[in-house]
Order: sequence, then structure tokens, then C-alpha cells
Amino acid sequence: MTEDVINKIENIIKGRKRANYKLAEHSNLFKEYQVVEEKAFQDGSISKLNKELMALGIALITNCESCMEWHIHQALIHGATEKQFYEVVDLAIGMSGGSATVTSRFALDVIEYYKNHEI
Repeated sequence: MTEDVINKIENIIKGRKRANYKLAEHSNLFKEYQVVEEKAFQDGSISKLNKELMALGIALITNCESCMEWHIHQALIHGATEKQFYEVVDLAIGMSGGSATVTSRFALDVIEYYKNHEI
């Protein structure tokens, strides 16, 4: 993995933390959204892990790199395997065709990044 890719991933992480801090401090709607998101990702009939994997598939199809990084990280924290990630990539490709092959490149870089960095 190149230094540019590592920097891109780390900048996404830093940018999210910075923005979330400012939004939490100044935006009432953001605070409400965080509550909704927390409830949506709780274990239920579908485990948090599976919800994170579903969200990754959506992120692949919508090409949201920040979302890919977040949901890969969260899925890893909850026990995701590399094989599961590849199944999500396959599903995204199956649902959206060639565009998911392009967006999956970044997701694969994030998976590799977390192999070499603390989760």
C-alpha cells in the first residue's frame, strides 16, 4: 500500500473526528442523528456485525469512502473476517455492476490498512 493511500485513510479518520466534534458542539440535528444511527446499528434480529457489513455494501454502491472506512473499522471491531468483506464486495458488484469494482479498490485498501494498524 502506498503512503498516499495510508495518508488518505488517515485524513478521512482525522477529518471525521474533527467534523463530528464541531457538529456535536454546534448542531442539534447532528446530535439527534447520532441517536438514530446508534439505535439503527444496535444488535437486534440482525447483529451489529451484519448491519455494519450491509452498510459497507451500501457505501460501496454509493461510493462513500468515509463510510467505507468507518463501516470496515466497525465490522472489524465486531469480528468481521476478510472473507466476509470479499462477500460484501461480491454482492455490491452483483447489485451495481462495474461501478462497485471501482469503489471496492478503496475498500480493499482500508482492509489492508487495518491489517497493519491497531483496531
